[in-house]
Amino acid sequence: MRIAFGIRNAVARVCASYLFATLFFVASLSAQSSNSDLVLLNAHVVTLNDKQSSAQAIAISGERIVWVGGTDEAKKLYRTTRVMDLHGATVLPGIIDAHTHLINLGETLVRLNLKDIPTEKEIIERVKQRAASAAPGEWILGWGWDEGKWASNYPTNQALSAAVPHNPVFLVGLHTFAAWANQRALELAEVNKDTKDPENGKVLRDEKTGEPTGILLNRAQDLVAKHIPPMTLPQAKHAIQLAALECVRYGLTSIHEAKVTPLIVQAFHELVREGRMPLRVYAMLDGADKNLVDEWLKRGPEIDPHHQLTIRSFKLFADGALGSRGAALLEPYSDAPQTKGVMTTPESDVYGLARRALQAGFQVCTHAIGDAANRSVLNAYEQAEKEVPDAHDLRLRIEHAQVLSPQDIPRFAKLGVLASMQPTHCTSDMPWAEKRVGPQRISGAYAWRSVKDSGAHLPLSSDFPGETLNPFYGIYAAITRQDPQGNPSGGWHPEQKLTLEEALRGYTAEAAYAEFQESNKGSIEKGKLADLTVISKDITKIPPPEILSIRVLKTFVGGKIVYDGDTDH
Repeated sequence: MRIAFGIRNAVARVCASYLFATLFFVASLSAQSSNSDLVLLNAHVVTLNDKQSSAQAIAISGERIVWVGGTDEAKKLYRTTRVMDLHGATVLPGIIDAHTHLINLGETLVRLNLKDIPTEKEIIERVKQRAASAAPGEWILGWGWDEGKWASNYPTNQALSAAVPHNPVFLVGLHTFAAWANQRALELAEVNKDTKDPENGKVLRDEKTGEPTGILLNRAQDLVAKHIPPMTLPQAKHAIQLAALECVRYGLTSIHEAKVTPLIVQAFHELVREGRMPLRVYAMLDGADKNLVDEWLKRGPEIDPHHQLTIRSFKLFADGALGSRGAALLEPYSDAPQTKGVMTTPESDVYGLARRALQAGFQVCTHAIGDAANRSVLNAYEQAEKEVPDAHDLRLRIEHAQVLSPQDIPRFAKLGVLASMQPTHCTSDMPWAEKRVGPQRISGAYAWRSVKDSGAHLPLSSDFPGETLNPFYGIYAAITRQDPQGNPSGGWHPEQKLTLEEALRGYTAEAAYAEFQESNKGSIEKGKLADLTVISKDITKIPPPEILSIRVLKTFVGGKIVYDGDTDH
C-alpha cells in the first residue's frame, strides 16, 4: 500500500509539474504574442548570427527583433499578431554602406549626370542641351566624367567653351579629384596663365601658351568652385532626401557619410526631426574645417538613442586619387616617373587631430590611397594611440587603404585600425591600375584577402556616387574580382578574393562594428534593430553573375517598410 501511495504521490507531482509547465508555456506564448507587432513568415533568413545561421521567420516589436525561428513555430507563438508572408524571399541583415557621399548623390540627381558617357563630344552635347534651357549667366553644373580613365588624355575647354560661351560650366569628375571648366567659368574665377598652383592642387596648362586648359586637379578645383553660388539649406535637404530614397530602394538601411559640413549637419537634423529621413546615418565631420573640429571637440559626440543620426567621427584626406596620379606613393609612378603623387594632409596634422579626437571620444577616418599615404596615417595613428593610453575601443579607420606596402598590412590588426575598403574600386580601376604602380606594387593593391587574413576588421562600401550604390555589385566584385561582363576570366589577382560570407559580413556586421553599433545592427537576432533587406534571390545558392540581377523587394528600418518594391512602379 505504501508503494502504491508513493506512486500516486509521484504521479500527482508529475501532473502538477506538467500542468504548471503548460500554464507557464501558454503564458509565455501569450506574452510573446502580445509583445510582437509583426511576424515575417516563409522566408529564407540569412542571419549572420553564428549561433543560429538560418531561419524562416522573424518577429518584430517596435523597432526591434524579439524572436527568430521557424515558420511553423511562429504560427503557434504569434496567433494574433499581424503577419507578412514573404513567399520564400531571402532576408538579409540591413545592408550598411560604410563609405558614402549622400549629398553628392543628391546633387547628381539634380545636376547634369555625365557618368558612363564615353566621349568628350557626347558630354559637350549634353552640356549644350542643358545650357539651352538655362537662364543667362546661370552655372551649368555636372559630374561623372571619369578622370581616372581620361588621365592620359584630358580634354581641354576649347570645344566646351565654343559650345557654351556665355554660361559658366563646371563638371566634377567621377571620383571628385578633377574638374573640367569652360573659359567663362575660368574668367569669373580669374584663373589665367598667371594663376599659381595652390598647395596640393594643379592647374593643367597649354604647353605653348601657358594658359589653363580647363582641367583642375585636387585642391585647384576650389579656385573655381568657390565662385559657384552655395547650396541653400532647402536645396541640401531636397538633395539628401532624394538620395536617401534612392538608397533604401537598393536595400541600404544605414550609411556612413564621409565629410559632413555644418550645412549638412543642419539638414540631417531637420530631416530627422521632420520624420523625412528613411536611413540611419553615421556622419564623419569635415576634419579640414578647424572651426567645426574645435566646436565638436568641445561639444563631444552626438549619439542618438534612436540610432537615426550619430556624429562621433572626423574625416581627413591624406592624399588624392590613383587615377589622377594624386595618390601619394613611396616610389614614383610607373607611368609618370617624375611624380610620387601628393600628400594633402601632413602626418603631423593627422596625428594632431587623432590625438585630440581620442581624448574627446571621437573616431578619425582618413582617406589614404597610396602606400606612402597609408604608411603616414598608420604612423600618425600609432603615435596618437601611444599618447592617449586611457582611450579605449579606438577603432580608428583608414578609408580606401588602396595601395599598401606588404610590411604595413599587419599593422592594421596590431593597431586596431579598420581598413574601410570598396570592392568596385578594384574592378573599375583594374584596366589601368597596374600601369600606375607596376607589377610589384600591384600585389599590395586592393588586397582584401591579405588585410582580412591579417586579422583586421574589413568594413565594405561603395563610395557612391563615384561607384554604383547597388551593394550587390560590390558583393559580386568582392567574390569574383571581375567586371559585370565577367572579365577577366578567373578574376583579376584572384588570390585577393573574399568569400560570399566575408563579403556579406563586410556590408553588415563589419560595417556595424566600424560605427560602434555591432550590438544593435549587423545580424538578425533577438534584441537587435529590425533593419532588414528582403531580396528576390537566395544569394547563398546562385552563381555569382546572378548576384548582379538581384532585386530588392522590401527594405525595413526599425521594423517599418521604407521601400516596397510592390508599390514601386
